[in-house]
Amino acid sequence: MWAVLTLCLLALPVVLVLMWGQWHARTLDGFDDRVGTGNEQVAQLLAGEHLVPPAPLPPSVFVTAEVEVVRPMLATADRRWDLMDPDFVQRLLLAFKIMKDEHGYDMALLEGHRSPERQNLLAAKGSNVTMAGAWQSYHQYGLAADCAFMRNGKLVISEKDPWAMRGYQLYGQVAEQLGLTWGGRWQMMDLGHIEWRKPGAKAAMKAAGYR
Repeated sequence: MWAVLTLCLLALPVVLVLMWGQWHARTLDGFDDRVGTGNEQVAQLLAGEHLVPPAPLPPSVFVTAEVEVVRPMLATADRRWDLMDPDFVQRLLLAFKIMKDEHGYDMALLEGHRSPERQNLLAAKGSNVTMAGAWQSYHQYGLAADCAFMRNGKLVISEKDPWAMRGYQLYGQVAEQLGLTWGGRWQMMDLGHIEWRKPGAKAAMKAAGYR
């Protein structure tokens, strides 16, 4: 009788743990691979949906007088999608898709990958253009993009346009939902800029002098 009672007492903790596991299932943080995005389109991306970049816009779109005032040297910017990080490209394309499907905005890529030489040229124009020198920007790693909007066949960049300003706000929300960093939150706001702070990239940037 005492032997049976002892076995029952020894088994009680095990039974309680098993019952607790059934009622309150949890996964260790380091092994939690569940997707809790709350957004079906994000879930589709993470599940492997592959989006294709749009056809290039005519070069003339980027050389108008209005564009040059807002974005100097934009005509020589690199807009090749294949020079950017493939995973970042998919997130950027998904942002474009959401902006079009849910908000009615046609997006345009202004600049993607940027060479260190071009970064220095832009930095030389002053802090109103960029504060980052060569290898101090996610553009050099193919992990950043500057974007704006197309309306009636014309590029709309200036936030002085209320329609564009609303678009930038929506774009920032969408980008952050996709795990990207939006330049509109910075002290020196860069409304059309988004970047992906991919693990490992920041270490490379610190080695190059980025802070």
